[in-house]
Amino acid sequence: MATYDLTPRIAPNLDRHLVFPLLEFLQERQLYPDEQILKSKIELLNKTNMVDYAMDIHKNLYHTEDVPQDMVERRAEVVARLKALEESAAPLVGFLQNPNAVQELRADKHYNLQMLSDRYQIGPDQIEALYQYAKFQFECGNYSGAADYLYQYRLLCTNNDRSLSALWGKLAAEILMQNWDIALEELNRLKEIIDSKSFSSPLNQVQSRIWLMHWSLFIFFNHDNGRTQIIDLFNQDKYLNAIQTSAPHLLRYLATAFIVNKRRRPQFKDFIKVIQQEQYSYNDPITEFLACVYVNYDFDGAQKKMRECEEVILNDPFLGKRVEEGNFSTVPLREEFLENARLFIFETYCRIHQRIDMGVLAEKLNLNYEEAERWIVNLIRSSKLDAKIDSKSGTVIMEPNHPNVYEQLIDHTKVLSGRTYKLVSQLLEHAQSQPAR
Repeated sequence: MATYDLTPRIAPNLDRHLVFPLLEFLQERQLYPDEQILKSKIELLNKTNMVDYAMDIHKNLYHTEDVPQDMVERRAEVVARLKALEESAAPLVGFLQNPNAVQELRADKHYNLQMLSDRYQIGPDQIEALYQYAKFQFECGNYSGAADYLYQYRLLCTNNDRSLSALWGKLAAEILMQNWDIALEELNRLKEIIDSKSFSSPLNQVQSRIWLMHWSLFIFFNHDNGRTQIIDLFNQDKYLNAIQTSAPHLLRYLATAFIVNKRRRPQFKDFIKVIQQEQYSYNDPITEFLACVYVNYDFDGAQKKMRECEEVILNDPFLGKRVEEGNFSTVPLREEFLENARLFIFETYCRIHQRIDMGVLAEKLNLNYEEAERWIVNLIRSSKLDAKIDSKSGTVIMEPNHPNVYEQLIDHTKVLSGRTYKLVSQLLEHAQSQPAR
């Protein structure tokens, strides 16, 4: 299943610290030789300040208690640099740790800077030192300390680029600490900045959207409402365009979210068109499953893809398992996926057949006869499908389902309203981007 592993495509769009959880997962699933994973970890760690961790992995990889001299020297450099940064940031850190002093801060950053300078002799150098100290703490793996200092830094920073960099760092730290609610708040702050008209350039804007979507995978597949919110984000025109042009592999996660989320079905038809358009630039068992059911009506193929989908989900770092309190625990997404995938096959098959042999349907649903019968009975009861089971002939009989004219009119009106809104928005955005004459 390493064939379907997206880590090589995803990793370049992540902060290197965010790659460690993916490598841990791959090591636990044994998709690659242990030696290969350990070497990848050391390669990543060499570009951070987590020298002790790198030493431990080196000992494990080479079965020795000795470590290279360059690692020893690197550790001494890190300790010395950390001490120097701590001293530089000490005046501002001391102020921030004083509750009475912090109460003097206001929403006005320029007032705060003047007040800090006048009363505490804290100036731009100390504020810059706080940023460097927070960044160094992050590189050392102290994500909690880094998150706190980056938050405080953003309250004082007047440089938009530096403030944006600090927000990325804060988001990464919250993800690594698995603070999903806070991470989602930071993600939304970043999105608002990236989508603003004052963002640096269109090219940077597209690249930042791609980074944001990759980072968001950690949140959306761990947050309680994440599987709905990933659709809200990825399915927006600007983000979907970025996926199609630069990161089509993200279609796996949007497809999965659509399959396990019943509340986004109106958008689902348009997404199937995207799957059809992109099937030559990217496909995996999950996107191929949707193509089999909704594009090709290949139900035998869909059944085969379901089995492959199960393996893909179990071996995907975001879909298969999540980190919870330091331990890996299975997510029920696999069960949801398979249940809804069967429902997709059933609904589509029923739309093009009036009488269905139960044995044939059981085969296409990848169930035995008794399981299929119970599943369909429950489905008819819960979903109010206009169908009945003829036990004597062993068939499911679908009653004609004539569409409600008024419901069709309402649906078409909603679609037209949405398209009109998009068109007006695009025209206004184009008009605002034109230079004044």
